[in-house]
Amino acid sequence: MIDIITAIVALDPNTQVSVSGEDIIWNDGNPNDITAEQITAKQAELQTEYDAKAYARTRETAYPSIGDQLDMLWHAVDTGDWTPTKVKTTEFYTALKAVKDANPKP
Repeated sequence: MIDIITAIVALDPNTQVSVSGEDIIWNDGNPNDITAEQITAKQAELQTEYDAKAYARTRETAYPSIGDQLDMLWHAVDTGDWTPTKVKTTEFYTALKAVKDANPKP
């Protein structure tokens, strides 16, 4: 769940605020009159954005390292497999495609 501070800072990056338990302490007097409803709405919006990118976070850890990807790419080019008719059979392509297929973008 997106925390209160994150939502408030998204609403007003310059605000000076702290949270103690469920109490919001406006160190700057809340000059923009941010309401509890605005905070709750912003939390929901940010949570939706975060949830929508779950596939990307999963892919990031599932992909081979950049070094391994570059090595696979180099071997595909070196062996002559990096041509329009062969590229989709290379280890580079199939490794990345497997991750994408297992973690589709919504």
